[in-house]
Amino acid sequence: MKKYISIFMVCGIAACTKLDEKVYDKIPEKYFPENEAQAALNIIPTYRELSDLIDDAGWWFWAQEVSSDEIVFPVRLTDWEDGGKWKVLHTHEWNNNVDAVNSMWSQMYDGVFEANRAIDELLPFKESPAAKINIAKLSTLRALYYYLLIDNYGDVPYVTSFFTAEKQPKKNTRAEIHAALVKELRENLQYLPVSTNKYAVSKGLALTLLAKLYLNAEVYTGTPRWAEAEAMCDSVISLGIYQLESNPLGPFIAANENSIENIFTIPFDAQNLKGFRLHMRTLHYQSNLTFDMNVGPWNGFAATEAHYNSYEDKDLRKKGFLVGPQLTSKGEKIFDQTANAELSFDPHIPALVMDASYTYKEIRMSGARVIKYQVEKGALENLNNDFPIFRYADVLLMKAESVIRQNRNGDSYVNEVRRRAGVSDWNNTTLEMLLAERGREMFCEGHRRQDLIRFNKFNDAWWEKKASTPDRKVFPIPQWAIDANPNLGK
Repeated sequence: MKKYISIFMVCGIAACTKLDEKVYDKIPEKYFPENEAQAALNIIPTYRELSDLIDDAGWWFWAQEVSSDEIVFPVRLTDWEDGGKWKVLHTHEWNNNVDAVNSMWSQMYDGVFEANRAIDELLPFKESPAAKINIAKLSTLRALYYYLLIDNYGDVPYVTSFFTAEKQPKKNTRAEIHAALVKELRENLQYLPVSTNKYAVSKGLALTLLAKLYLNAEVYTGTPRWAEAEAMCDSVISLGIYQLESNPLGPFIAANENSIENIFTIPFDAQNLKGFRLHMRTLHYQSNLTFDMNVGPWNGFAATEAHYNSYEDKDLRKKGFLVGPQLTSKGEKIFDQTANAELSFDPHIPALVMDASYTYKEIRMSGARVIKYQVEKGALENLNNDFPIFRYADVLLMKAESVIRQNRNGDSYVNEVRRRAGVSDWNNTTLEMLLAERGREMFCEGHRRQDLIRFNKFNDAWWEKKASTPDRKVFPIPQWAIDANPNLGK
């Protein structure tokens, strides 16, 4: 229940709320806002739409990771075949009717629509100081959704009203939306609080989002904005409320809601805020014996071999993977009856599609499994870990990149992250080195696709993926959306 409480706290609502009251995703007609306090409550559904982006429903996370060079869902006989929806993401062979394309679009625009409705309902009270704060929070959340939309789809409709929106809006260019988002976020800064609450829509969130928009400005608009990206990173740093955890896996523990490193997180809870099930998708069917789980995982995704091997042995971040012999919680060996072998994870994945020509051991045990997000003893099907959208290590690496791209030395910022990981300092860090370090540090956080695009590496060949065409840098608008609004096909 603690996370429900926190969500209410960040909304700036003074009224008392019973903890056993139902939290509605949609406002029933009888609760349509009659005053400012009621209208301000509408930030909750806007915020809640973010949770579906991470795992189960919205596909944003998987689209970023599986289309990159760091994560893969091997087809294990019939397991994870799933109509090829994972395979086409990795090989860049998707069309405009696959789950990832459809679900991301729906979920992101659901967030936009919720934000627009809430803002429209607050407009009658816009001269109130409290309303100004809540409108700024809502427009910042809307900017986050639009940032994800232009990053993934390019040109999209930019709609900023719920009640007066066109039924069939035309697309705006990426550059137009980028300029609008930058303007809006800068205007919001004066109203947003400095907050250490990780669920809060805060100045830290807005500044980090601005840093991302400026860092990717050349991709979105054709014009680089490295100096502005650097300035936004400096602004986040100067807030003085964020710092690196001593342990590189610290931001991802089950009880990470108070992490000093996380800037903005999406809350999850095994009982009340379900939907975060990465451990179920990566761990072997019998890994429940390792973690004393009462449910068997699904034996799915793994790190690509090249990515796993990019870590030095002494790199503390390597503890976020399971490789080698697997033991029960009592230290006993686990035996896989189907494979007729002791359970042992091998980082080598022999093929993207493993049919009956491969051994059961290869099929069932290949690939380093991901436990970057702590799997507690007795873990349930859903994790308690909150998901960090933005964290301080990313800000330091963005600062380093923006500095290097301006032909200056970014070593101090990169090395702050590397020292925490237990690896040696670098001298004269290059962009190639930085991209590799971002891959290691930001692994499995939804940033890799964007990074590869910004460094012009996304269309390169890797493992079983052939070189892809430049149009793969954005996903196509879903066919069903074009059918409903022909303007989207123009």
